[in-house]
Amino acid sequence: MAKRKARGLSFEIDKLTRSIEEVATGESFPTLMLPLTVTDLKRVTKKNGWLFNWKTEFMTAGRSTYKLVMVAEPDMVHGLVCFEVKEDHVVMHLVENAPINKGNGKKYDGVFGNLVAFGCKLAFEAGHAGNLGFLAKTKLVQHYIDKLGAVHVGGNRMVINTPAARYLVDQYFPT
Repeated sequence: MAKRKARGLSFEIDKLTRSIEEVATGESFPTLMLPLTVTDLKRVTKKNGWLFNWKTEFMTAGRSTYKLVMVAEPDMVHGLVCFEVKEDHVVMHLVENAPINKGNGKKYDGVFGNLVAFGCKLAFEAGHAGNLGFLAKTKLVQHYIDKLGAVHVGGNRMVINTPAARYLVDQYFPT
């Protein structure tokens, strides 16, 4: 199998919310994280404004790909994320906002925070104390430190460790 070039994640955390919030009104909507399906792959394409080839992530052995949807609109994907559970942490390989949630005219805030918090939740459930690792674009390292409480561990490697992970999980997935 050919190795893929490592890439850093390039997403900005707009706002940490309790769910996702409509930008125009500030109204919050309950969400669900669900496994991405083959049917979803037909809609989350470059032709439909998505930046990444989610079929590749979906088909990669050992990885799990999830979609963020609102409870009231379960067929509308607001964000996607791909994780891999390792021996002592979870790796976030790729994350993306839906086209309607990007840029100045975006419809909802809080999508990225929700997706990252879910990765931390998976890491707690896997017995990894919430530890979530990812590669960051160099220019966003400080942003992730400031917004997510991530720790820069060298190069482009970052980790969200237990205290920051607990905060994110409690923010998005209160019990």
